[in-house]
Amino acid sequence: MFGIIKPYPSPLISGRGIDIDFAFLAGCLALLGLGLVMITSASSEVAAVQSGNPLYHMIRHLVYVAIGLVACGVTMMVPIATWQRMGFMMLIGAFGLLVLVLVPGIGREVNGSMRWIGFSFFNVQPSEIAKVFVVIYLAGYLVRRQTEVRESWMGFFKPFIVLLPMAGLLLMEPDFGATVVMMGAAAAMLFLGGVGLFRFSLMVVLAVVAVFVLVQAQPYRMARLITFTDPWSDQFGSGYQLTQALIAFGRGEWLGVGLGNSVQKQFYLPEAHTDFVFSVLAEELGVVGSLCTVALFVFVTIRALYIGLWAEKAKQFFAAYMAFGLAFLWIGQFLINIGVNVGLLPTKGLTLPFLSYGGSSLVICCACVGLLLRIEWESRTHLGSEEHEFKESDFAEETSHGR
Repeated sequence: MFGIIKPYPSPLISGRGIDIDFAFLAGCLALLGLGLVMITSASSEVAAVQSGNPLYHMIRHLVYVAIGLVACGVTMMVPIATWQRMGFMMLIGAFGLLVLVLVPGIGREVNGSMRWIGFSFFNVQPSEIAKVFVVIYLAGYLVRRQTEVRESWMGFFKPFIVLLPMAGLLLMEPDFGATVVMMGAAAAMLFLGGVGLFRFSLMVVLAVVAVFVLVQAQPYRMARLITFTDPWSDQFGSGYQLTQALIAFGRGEWLGVGLGNSVQKQFYLPEAHTDFVFSVLAEELGVVGSLCTVALFVFVTIRALYIGLWAEKAKQFFAAYMAFGLAFLWIGQFLINIGVNVGLLPTKGLTLPFLSYGGSSLVICCACVGLLLRIEWESRTHLGSEEHEFKESDFAEETSHGR
């Protein structure tokens, strides 16, 4: 397993020392730091009652951050060509994990959903891993079948032979939010891969019809859709969570009530440190803090898209498609989570990247950061391909980022 890691050369170990995109890394670390602070604040009351230690969730989150940083470092040392070769194996692994989580005795049920594989001290959420593995596999497909994807219907439909069964497994958990994010990122990758506008428009229409059918198929989804349009009509029933989130936004006003002074986190707002951490942030830091957080997310996601663009200009197309896919995964989760928090979308359990409490989500986010940093380094230095035989002279001349 450790054979896939190539410590030298890599963004961490090269003739120029640590050679990474510091602007992108700084934005991600800022989000991680902000997330740690907000988890500490939002979870203190719940942790004090449930475990007797108000810092219980903060300590666990800090452990997840440490594991995530290790995962980030490891992924930076794996050449992108290795990920490309392993694409099909990862796809099989993703299917395996999504099947395992549905097996009684292996999958763990929480709040009526089988989304976690439980271990003694921690849980793994396979959907978080599966989304990234799908992006890696689809990036390889777009490179292998580029002409077919752009010119024929068969090249366009083939990816859905993989995507639709995986979406079905996610819906069996059920995890509607992860399904939407995965399919949205895949659609964006196909569009950037050169799918014609007519075929892409047809895919969008079919996706809208599918979402409508899925909403109609489950009464609880229809109830959420109706409730979010007017949560105050049933503020102590199905609209309770959203109304409490909106109260948090209202209390925050422009500058917030102050860090740690949230009232809504004191058992009024369910899932305050997970799905609704942004509401607590808005209450404590106000509109100004919320907009700064959004600006930080925008910077990180746009930078990730630019990393894909730079890889494309360097003719490293697999790396480019992978960067685009990872960026769209973040964008999808960000838009859905913020939309739910402010009442623009129906309530849906989907974590906010970097900020929400949750080990699987956080570790996978950090691993994606490592992948993006590796892509940026390889596209900038043109030394990332395993086809090259590296020499010390390759690193003798300093290369400016220029980005």
